[in-house]
Amino acid sequence: MDQKPYLIVSDIHLGAVPDRTERAFRAFLAHAAERASGMLINGDLFDFWFEYRSVIPARHYRVLAALTDLVEAGVPVRFIGGNHDAWTGPFLRDEVGLEVLDGPVELSLAGRRTLAVHGDGVGEGDVGYGVLRRILRSRFATMGFRILHPDIGDRIARLASSTEARLSGKSRPNRNRSGHIERWAVGELENRPDLELLVAGHAHEPAVRRVGENQWYVNAGDWIQNFTYIALPPGGGSPEMRRWEP
Repeated sequence: MDQKPYLIVSDIHLGAVPDRTERAFRAFLAHAAERASGMLINGDLFDFWFEYRSVIPARHYRVLAALTDLVEAGVPVRFIGGNHDAWTGPFLRDEVGLEVLDGPVELSLAGRRTLAVHGDGVGEGDVGYGVLRRILRSRFATMGFRILHPDIGDRIARLASSTEARLSGKSRPNRNRSGHIERWAVGELENRPDLELLVAGHAHEPAVRRVGENQWYVNAGDWIQNFTYIALPPGGGSPEMRRWEP
């Protein structure tokens, strides 16, 4: 049995965070290559990601290379798109080697039956966004966006993003959103005694909460303010909240 922990991380928002955050995340990936049995990136790895047929964002090439090295080191990496980087294509799967998933999705993490979801569109506070989410991820919206020049698409995405406001301190994490996601997660776990773990992101608020005898809700937080991630010990045991020190 692999005695290394399984790691969960979300909401890094590369492309909007400072260069030192990207360097720290690449160091984290190098650490994971030696110390992790696997990794789940639970959405918003990038502040904006859209795969055109022959173009990828130039600013992310170092991280993409680090992710490729991680996979080639024998550490399987799963990726669930968030509200900033849901528009994935074959590049992340075929060239980088990620297992690209569309959440919510049930899977096994470190032997635990898990429901994983980024968190956008769930809970009573995101009903309106749930409708918008379906529109933005529709085939027609994707085709329309692909017509734009990549530089124009990137500019539109940056104007729509609130990440830079969070970095400047002008916008704080939405604790109402965090509460909505947690209440939704607890309800799902209570209705699904077969589930052992529910993983979410999106709230930018780290959380580890025991719900049932062997049930947990976890949220990995973010790399804008918290630099946190979840470690799942092998063979059971409580999920651990850890902080990466750059």
